[in-house]
Amino acid sequence: MASLEKEAVKRLILDLVESDREFRYALMGVLGYREILDRITRLEERQQRLEERMARLEEEMRETRRVLAAIAHRFGVISEEGLREALKYVVQEVLGAGTVERRVLRDDEGIVYGHPSVVEVDVVVRDREHVLVEVKSRVSRADVAEAHRIAVLYERLTGVKPRVLVIGGFVDPQALELAPRLGVEVRSHVPRGP
Repeated sequence: MASLEKEAVKRLILDLVESDREFRYALMGVLGYREILDRITRLEERQQRLEERMARLEEEMRETRRVLAAIAHRFGVISEEGLREALKYVVQEVLGAGTVERRVLRDDEGIVYGHPSVVEVDVVVRDREHVLVEVKSRVSRADVAEAHRIAVLYERLTGVKPRVLVIGGFVDPQALELAPRLGVEVRSHVPRGP
């Protein structure tokens, strides 16, 4: 076939593709485009279903996180506040051994948190002894270190070296290991097994 004839046929086919829809679809069928288009359509439908399932899953995960956060927050608040009130009752009413006060300390030097802040601490005062008491639902190594830094701040502000006691429901083994080195007593209100 001569080059001129090839160009004419080529031009005719291109004109038919542009102007004749039936010819265009027939040509696509011969070339396998229909199968490709069907596959693309199925992939798009699958992708849409996956996106819908992911959106539902992400919403369920958000709701689960919200519920867990609420439970954790409530457990911590109830446990720590409940223990604090029990401590106050036992020390003041049952034992008559002293008073329990909630003190607010200004930490202008950033001793406790590394920047100026306000620090609250429970203090049991009996005779001349001051005992700083921190109540936690779970005692970590960081809690022990924080209690120690609060004691350093307390001594600087009051001139009284306090005894430091951290009471918790659960105590991490690393907290128990660090506590004696920092002069912090750690006690758990959960009974230990035999």
